[in-house]
Amino acid sequence: MRLPLVTVLGECVADAFTVPAPTPGELALRVLPGGGPANTAVALARLGTSARFLARLSDDVFGRLFRDHLDASGVDLTVAIRAAEPSTLAVAELDTQGRAAYSFHAQGTADWQWTADELAATDLTSMACLHSGSLALVREPGGAVVEEFLARASATATISVDPNVRPLLVGPEVYRERLPRWCAFTDILRLSEDDLELLLPGYAIERACDTWHAAGVPLVVITRGERGAVASLDGERVAVPAHPTDVVDTVGAGDSFTAGFLHHLGAKGLLGGRLTDLRVDDVFDACAFASRVAALTCGVVGPNPPWAGQLRLPAPTAGLITG
Repeated sequence: MRLPLVTVLGECVADAFTVPAPTPGELALRVLPGGGPANTAVALARLGTSARFLARLSDDVFGRLFRDHLDASGVDLTVAIRAAEPSTLAVAELDTQGRAAYSFHAQGTADWQWTADELAATDLTSMACLHSGSLALVREPGGAVVEEFLARASATATISVDPNVRPLLVGPEVYRERLPRWCAFTDILRLSEDDLELLLPGYAIERACDTWHAAGVPLVVITRGERGAVASLDGERVAVPAHPTDVVDTVGAGDSFTAGFLHHLGAKGLLGGRLTDLRVDDVFDACAFASRVAALTCGVVGPNPPWAGQLRLPAPTAGLITG
């Protein structure tokens, strides 16, 4: 069965991790291809979904690394822009739980320079789903252009958004101001519990979901790390436990969850349009599958999502939440 096309729009970032230096007084870095949207595109392709990456990729040393990595994972780069600007670099330090804190080198880099002409050439009719988010939706000068493109695509495609708030680069108030507009054309809003606290400080999950439903989003999925995920489909909520794993680091886990979720919906024929045929049991099953994909990503270094053949894990049992 040929799965529906999912287009991912956003950045590809060079993730540099500190490693033991061979000589005292030096800093050694291991560079891996990363960036939330790129991670999601790679995970989708490895799972077997037809994944197209709409990105601005530099011709510098990092850009060549990105292209090789995306190609090797089966991502379609035919609509990617060959950009003159340099690539974005993120330097990550991991804490004892494997969580990453980043410092970014992103001024004037390729990922944020979208123009309306570059996006106008994209065929909207061929895609069942368009996923975007992270910094491409908020960094200027291209953020407004990307937002307009998603709004236009919502006429025919399922729109998925992951805010992936990065307060070191863009203040949370920018996301708060724009999120109501995104909700008006978004079908799936996937975010982490950390994102929730930055976007709606002090809100319980149930109240946050109801707020975003009222703004127009039918499906909200909030991931909570080792405590699993909560999803809300027009107010009908379901809780899914995290799949147990030995965590190496959590880099790319949320992106892998998003990919697993979209892949499962696509495989069930549920992507495309406004999710009118989606039921809460479908949402639970998609979250359970996504949890397995995220768990395997946490078991390796960096944003290295699993291939379809690695998914040989038992599924968790359901847990409904009223409200």
